[in-house]
Amino acid sequence: MSDIALRFAQVEKRYAGVPALNRLSLEVRHGEFFGLVGVNGAGKTTLIKCLLDFCDADAGAVEIFGIPHSATAARARLAYLPERFSPPFYLTGRDFLRYMLKLYRAPYDEGAVTRVFGALDLLPSALDRPARTYSKGMTQKLGLASCLLSGKDLYVLDEPAGGLDPKARALLKAQLAALNRAGRTVFFTSHALADVAEMCDRMAVLHAGQLRFAGTPREFAGRYGASDLEQAFLACIAD
Repeated sequence: MSDIALRFAQVEKRYAGVPALNRLSLEVRHGEFFGLVGVNGAGKTTLIKCLLDFCDADAGAVEIFGIPHSATAARARLAYLPERFSPPFYLTGRDFLRYMLKLYRAPYDEGAVTRVFGALDLLPSALDRPARTYSKGMTQKLGLASCLLSGKDLYVLDEPAGGLDPKARALLKAQLAALNRAGRTVFFTSHALADVAEMCDRMAVLHAGQLRFAGTPREFAGRYGASDLEQAFLACIAD
């Protein structure tokens, strides 16, 4: 098995001639907890779309565990949660999880589902309710539950804490930390730099489609002589 979970090599992507990703090269090691940060429009979601073969990169190469990202087999080992997650409104929570776990080729186990729901502060009764009755926070928890139940080696999460209250955020961080301790790879985007500082082995800053930094949170703060990641981030993206 490759020691590199994700490899981006000189990736370029343009929209109407405007660069969204500009010759970006980055590696995420197997078993790392890796945070990708940047302002809105920096190119984070575009990078994930290229990774998942949702859009074609104009140049460069992307590999998942050493396999070209365009090969179906490359994506078999990952679970993904989009930034704007919206399950089919007519499915119940249970139906949605059964559907997703079938796609992930993972078994549906009611006991495991109940445990994950409890770990995310989601009542088991939500399993019998249609998704259209869920609040924003409940919807996000349902998407997170489907990922956590997948048993995959790699988790690609675009703003996974979006819509969660402080309690749910803390519970989510505990679940992600458990994945990390189990040797799984977590690659996520976040605007919460305090969470990145607390949880990530390494991080990267993407700005205007360019990679401005890649390294540990401590190295990031040290490079800019900052007391925290927020001050380091402002210095990093300054023109």
